[in-house]
Amino acid sequence: MTEPRLFTGTATYLTDPALESAVNAALVLERPLLVKGEPGTGKTLLATAVAEALSSPLIHWPVKSTTRAQDGLYVYDTVQRLYDARFGDVDGEGVKDIRRYIKHGPLGRAFAAKERVVLLIDEVDKADLEFPNDLLHELDQMRFQVSETGDEVVAAQRPVVIITSNNEKELPDAFLRRCVFHFIDFPEPELMKRVVRVHHPTVDDELADQAIAAFYDLRATPRVRKRPSTSELVDWIAVLARSGVAADRIKRELPFAGVLLKKEQDTQVVAEARSGRSRRF
Repeated sequence: MTEPRLFTGTATYLTDPALESAVNAALVLERPLLVKGEPGTGKTLLATAVAEALSSPLIHWPVKSTTRAQDGLYVYDTVQRLYDARFGDVDGEGVKDIRRYIKHGPLGRAFAAKERVVLLIDEVDKADLEFPNDLLHELDQMRFQVSETGDEVVAAQRPVVIITSNNEKELPDAFLRRCVFHFIDFPEPELMKRVVRVHHPTVDDELADQAIAAFYDLRATPRVRKRPSTSELVDWIAVLARSGVAADRIKRELPFAGVLLKKEQDTQVVAEARSGRSRRF
């Protein structure tokens, strides 16, 4: 039996020991990894990093409020079959072949793949409450049957399954029991500096330090409803550097604040907080 390759992050995705342990536990146990954390903590990018580290293809299944578990397995395209029967170039025998109109969904493609893939089930909590439970049997057995043809799709290689959640809904206990769980904490300033350096290796140290300090100051401001995320900080520093903004101006003016603050109420709250601080000094 081949020893599973351990995950230690990548050149562009920085990790900590707790996250690495969770990923590696999921790899060893061959169980789905459920990752929670506030938006912008790198939950979705984790799947990309794991796929890169394992040299495996990535299949992304973005979950929506209307998504059903069945959509992940396959769909029977009756509309295309009807169209082909009336107007298409497919002959009568071809139209009778239902297999032509069975289209695998993301989970079905992961099972049908000849090599091991990484399957990202992204934002599972957006779907109906029954959605996670509806996945249990297929995720346990790594197989499913196509009702219209009787064909069974069996995973040749058990995919690495990473499931993300923004914690908008409670997930069923039966689903949680089958997962390895990890909560990604928001990065501390020291780790954030390393993240910024990965994305902006040539940015002036003083500019980066002032931007990171201002960023955490914004996140700590009371009554801010949508706190800026890591990706927004990376974008903000890119704008500051490209525009030639001096480091001392960041603390004084907070230029290009619209890259960080996305709600009118938050803009007003931050302006009032900054105005109050300036009057005290």
